This record gives sequence, C-alpha cells and structure tokens, in this order.
Amino acid sequence: MTSPLTREQVFATALRLVDTDGVEALSMRRLGKALDRDPMRLYRHAESKEALLDGVVELVMSELQVPVADDDWEQALRRTAHAYRDLALAHPHVVPLLVTRPLATPLARRPLGTLRPLEQLLGLLVRAGFDERGALYAYRLYMGFLNGHLLNELQERVVAPDETDDVLRLGLHRLPIADFPRLRSLAGALAAYDGGRELDEGLDIVLAGLRARTAVG
Repeated sequence: MTSPLTREQVFATALRLVDTDGVEALSMRRLGKALDRDPMRLYRHAESKEALLDGVVELVMSELQVPVADDDWEQALRRTAHAYRDLALAHPHVVPLLVTRPLATPLARRPLGTLRPLEQLLGLLVRAGFDERGALYAYRLYMGFLNGHLLNELQERVVAPDETDDVLRLGLHRLPIADFPRLRSLAGALAAYDGGRELDEGLDIVLAGLRARTAVG
C-alpha cells in the first residue's frame, strides 16, 4: 500500500524540480510523475500552480534565520542579508519568485512562512529605535536593496569559467564592439565581481542611512 503524501514531500519535490530545470518546468503533471502519484491527488496540497509556487517560496523562506536575539541591530541585518544571499545562491531559479510572488498575492493571503521574516525584521527594527511606520520603511528599503543586489549578482554569472580571457569568459565577444565599447572595456572589472563584498559595501550605505534616521528620531 502506498503511503499518503505529505505537504512537505510535495513542496520539497517541487523545489527540487525548480532547482534543476527552472520555474517554467514545474507543472502538476511533472510533479506527479516525480512523486509517482496521480497529478490530481496533488491538488489537495496545492489547489493551483500559483499555490504551488507560493509553497516553494514558503519552503525556501522557512530556511531564513533572522537573529532576533542579537542586540546589535545592524549586525543582525548584515547576518540576515548574507543568509538570504546564501539561500539565493543555493536556489537561483527561485530568486525571481522571491521577488515577484509577493506582488501577486495580497499580504494577508500570503503563506505564513513567508510573513515570519517580515514580522521578525519589523520587531528587530522597532527594538532598534524605529517607530512602526519607520520600521516598515526601513524594511522596504533593506529588502529592496537585497533583492536588487541578488538579481544583479545572478546576472553576473560567468559563461565560460575555464576561459582565461575575461571577454571570452563573460561571453562579451558576442557583442558588437562598435555598439558596446564600454561593456567590452569593463570585462576585467566584471570578471572580478565579488557578490559578497559588494553586498557588504551596499549594506554600508543602506545601514548608514537607517542609522541616521534613528539618530534623528
């Protein structure tokens, strides 16, 4: 007798499919095949493709640990940012979902697991001295920077990592040199991109701005 499927099994398998082949490859039919189940049985766990995508986002976000007990709010935000980046690099195909799914689902209807980091970060910012509206503003600024950074970092991926010439490594040789002289000339800088370092440099700017707001308050 086949054991009943659990919600965790369904979404963990969906995440594996997305990690392997991207969001476009995810369907109830393919998920049912991976689980060796009739796809119609999956609808008791996710009533639609949209719900399935929300579940994948919730599963990934459940791995994000916000250090709520840290007395240094700036250090806590740095640690959270790097943990978020680690998740994004482990699940690069999920990053567009992390950015866009909240836009597709009203706040009160989002999976609770996706809202917990928001609640935890708001609490962290209020304890740091922001009023509630200021904490929401700070959260939006912080997450907007993080999501933008991650999308940029994923775009910086090297095409041919074993190639020694930077122009060839990045695939810039495909660009007409007359039309894209600046991009071609920046090959060395683009090839030397360090996502972790640039994340910290951006956080320096974001946190300095937020620190100034707490001082004014």
